Amino acid sequence: MTNQDIAESKLEKNEELWSLECNLVVHEIATGMWMTTQWQLTGFNLKPETVSKRVVTLQLHRDERTDYRFNLSSQQPKLFLVLDTVESEEDPNIVLLTASQGVAGQYMDGDYLVLSADMPLPVQAWMEAYIGRHGELLETRRKKRKGAGRASGN
Repeated sequence: MTNQDIAESKLEKNEELWSLECNLVVHEIATGMWMTTQWQLTGFNLKPETVSKRVVTLQLHRDERTDYRFNLSSQQPKLFLVLDTVESEEDPNIVLLTASQGVAGQYMDGDYLVLSADMPLPVQAWMEAYIGRHGELLETRRKKRKGAGRASGN
């Protein structure tokens, strides 16, 4: 079940899921003598009243806690919205909303548009509580055995 499927079924907020409405606007960009339109993420409605195409569920995953901590410790924590690239001004197809920069980066090479906006303070507090409940995920590397990777020559 994708985040979009979860959001479409019902609005919810619990320790791992939070349904947010994405405020998207179209703006025109001048590139030389050409004009083009592009979507811009201006913020979030933390308490959407009805389910719509712009409501998506932010889902936290235990294996992304290191990414969340990195994001929260930055000067301006962000949420990342992944959209299918569309050439029209119709409502875009929202693929994913994530707080993980690594997950968002995986979509940047494909045919997706990745937008970001400042993470609202209540979402930051909610994520801090999630990390507090489940602990920090520290990625440790195992030490190589002595001499591994070296040519053995006399």
